[in-house]
Amino acid sequence: MNPLAFASGAGKSALWTAHVGTTRLALCGLEMNEEQQENLFKQWLAQYDGLVGRVARAYAGNETDCEDLVQEVLLQLWRSLPRFEGRASPSTWVYRVALNTALTWKRGQRQRWRFQPLGEMSDRAEADDSAGDEPERINDLYLALRQLPKADAALVVLYLDGLSYREMAEVLGISETNVGVKLNRARKALAQLINPRVYDSRT
Repeated sequence: MNPLAFASGAGKSALWTAHVGTTRLALCGLEMNEEQQENLFKQWLAQYDGLVGRVARAYAGNETDCEDLVQEVLLQLWRSLPRFEGRASPSTWVYRVALNTALTWKRGQRQRWRFQPLGEMSDRAEADDSAGDEPERINDLYLALRQLPKADAALVVLYLDGLSYREMAEVLGISETNVGVKLNRARKALAQLINPRVYDSRT
């Protein structure tokens, strides 16, 4: 299935499904000391590196910007840990931090420090692209995502990652009804960006 098909609501591409790893993590205690916080952060890095990489690639237009955005997300995720009370699932929390950071991130915003090791994290979003003849389609999809309004791109990323309307609403802080309306609009815009001639022939 090509990007246009799932942008139009015909189902999620197996290509994107392969692009996404399973992300589950047991909840930590509500009160964390410094060591527990550090351990939880390391767990989240191991569990959600692909998630962070995909979000960064959807908002950053080149490798350098993508790495910079990944670093900014990691910084904000670290800073957010003391506020994590387990009311939201870890994946919802990480999505929320990653997307909120991406929505406010500005190109050229760079941290002096670097999380280590990092290289494979910003590359994880592209790891599955190297096999077969699909890299061009994924690249086209990311290019189109970066042309959408930032809020619409966030919805599409969550949709392609397989989140339900309820989960998307929880991450973005909007109603499920709004998710449906906004997602339908975003899919149409994405389809037109990916292949305007095919889209126009269907409307």
